[in-house]
Amino acid sequence: MKKFGLVIIGAHIGVHIINQIEKYSDQNILLIEPVPHNLGALKENTKKYKNIIIEPIAISGRNKINKFYFVKGDSVHNLGKHWASGIGSFNKKHILDHKTKRFQIEESDIDSIDIETLTITDLVKKHQISEIDQLQIDVEGYEYEILNSIDYNNLQINKIIFESKHFDGTFKEGTKLKEIKKRLINSKYEIVQLDKENILAKKRDYL
Repeated sequence: MKKFGLVIIGAHIGVHIINQIEKYSDQNILLIEPVPHNLGALKENTKKYKNIIIEPIAISGRNKINKFYFVKGDSVHNLGKHWASGIGSFNKKHILDHKTKRFQIEESDIDSIDIETLTITDLVKKHQISEIDQLQIDVEGYEYEILNSIDYNNLQINKIIFESKHFDGTFKEGTKLKEIKKRLINSKYEIVQLDKENILAKKRDYL
């Protein structure tokens, strides 16, 4: 069994996580990214680090092959929003619901692939993970499904950072977010609101 310093679900192209990677550069790191055109950039941006495993899969509440939607690489450039490369979902409507006057995304801008999804439990088994110091989750609304599937009694995770803004639908927070907060608190985590979009859960015996 191995201790992992950092596990990121939704690593995108790696640019925004370099500080975290540097922090854990002497420990095992697992990066998960399903969008095909992001994977090449992610590998290039992290190639100097020898302790990184990159998995081209998605994480969900059950193991299966699922259709995954994402913004085409050319459309990311044409739409003029670099963050569009990070909008991937099992729900095409979630991507289209990002449309605004300044982000004119259409169905023609969206591609899809059939992708393997693993549960957290089977990901842990696959990589023989005994402990995770920091788990980060940015999966466009599927945070609830992932966080709700974790067995917090049998997997030691010291810190969890997750995006909350899509918890109960696109740009919605509600009962699902409250449920996960309660479950984390009952699992001995302290909840800290990092900013308008992200929450940190810290294991109390780790503080």
